Amino acid sequence: MNDTRTYETAVGRVEEIIRRLDSGEAGLRETLDLVREGHELVEYCAGELDAVSQGLEELRLEELVARLEPTPPVPPGPPAPPVGR
Repeated sequence: MNDTRTYETAVGRVEEIIRRLDSGEAGLRETLDLVREGHELVEYCAGELDAVSQGLEELRLEELVARLEPTPPVPPGPPAPPVGR
């Protein structure tokens, strides 16, 4: 696995593979190699998307919990002076 791989570079490579396969110029062996590489890249991209999705879900849950937590009670201030006396 390439340590410098990113989602964006993987998607770019998948697009290159698709163009090469669509050209009809790849031989049988090259086609097999490209399909294998493409499969690996798609799996990588799916994992990246799942990780991001999980992170977003965790953030949403944290927001929800923060909204549901009771706010600390406001301590009572001094009593209001009587009105009209």
